[in-house]
Amino acid sequence: MEDIFGKALLDFQIGRYTEDIVTFSSLNIKDTLPLPHLFRDYDNMPTLEQKALDLCYGEVLDIGCGAGSHSLYLQQKGFKVTALDRSQGAIETCRSRGIEQTVCSNILDHTKKYDTLLLLMNGIGIIGKLQTLDRYFTHLKSLLKPNGQILLDSSDIIYMYDEDNDGSIWLPSSQYYYGEVQFTLEYKGNKGFPFYWLYLDYNTLKRASVVHGMACELVSNGEHYDYLAKLNVF
Repeated sequence: MEDIFGKALLDFQIGRYTEDIVTFSSLNIKDTLPLPHLFRDYDNMPTLEQKALDLCYGEVLDIGCGAGSHSLYLQQKGFKVTALDRSQGAIETCRSRGIEQTVCSNILDHTKKYDTLLLLMNGIGIIGKLQTLDRYFTHLKSLLKPNGQILLDSSDIIYMYDEDNDGSIWLPSSQYYYGEVQFTLEYKGNKGFPFYWLYLDYNTLKRASVVHGMACELVSNGEHYDYLAKLNVF
């Protein structure tokens, strides 16, 4: 599979930035993902991300690290942090930025244990579909050291669906969870393969956490239907 995302990150890192990533979604929305946004420093991060970074402790795994901005900040603060991404281009970008510990891997193939698992910028989206939530939660829990924590942010995107006159929400099909969104990325004329990204409402997250023996705390709500949550093993 062509690494559209990684190619864009590397271009920005080496000074070849001329355009942004274009995203197409199953919500019939065409949008852009500005590359400079992925390289921002702590002061320019959303409040939810800042709070998550402030809550980190011990050895940290930054899952779906992208350009590595969160890992870089934590490393500069003295944390032992590992930046993990399945994109080779993303990992090369992280190394170029000076991040010392990197892993190019699918999270399901990673087995080292950590005190903090960090999934930011809707990092839980890597799950793709709700039906794979159990598999991922079982594995993420196995990566936690005693007294470890998972910090993640996501969004409840039910607001994007039409509301009927009686206040009820029209959803495309009860067969699928409304937070399962299919995306395709395009960069410099090259389009990648479609993939699913999961937007998880907080109540669903909390129910799944309890099933897997984890307490789920709503740390903070964002400005636009997003939230930051913290999970700890009972």
